Amino acid sequence: MNGPLEWFAAIGTMIAAGLIAADLGRRVTGWGFVLFVVVAVSWVVAGLTSDPPAYPLAVMNGILLCINGWGVWQFLLNPKKRREIEIVERYAEKVHERIENKEEAAASSPDDGQPASLPKAASPA
Repeated sequence: MNGPLEWFAAIGTMIAAGLIAADLGRRVTGWGFVLFVVVAVSWVVAGLTSDPPAYPLAVMNGILLCINGWGVWQFLLNPKKRREIEIVERYAEKVHERIENKEEAAASSPDDGQPASLPKAASPA
């Protein structure tokens, strides 16, 4: 179990975990789950074709394939979740802008010890 398939699966697993752990948004997380699905298939094939077969590895990745497939559904394919993603991303952009503006304002004004309040939220366009 030291061939190109296993190396592909190992490196892909690390990249997928990094995409999910980086928390770069729902779409990136969804693509992390897609990569997890691909590498789970690779691990199942590697486990079943090794000599002797590595059944625990194959079974574990068969189960992970199902779990990660559900992650793909939740993060990329579910129509309701896709609408939620679009709305949340618009709000996130506005919040990010407000935080940056607040930090810029705090850096340019003297600190009087009082917390500054964020402006009221506007409805996303």
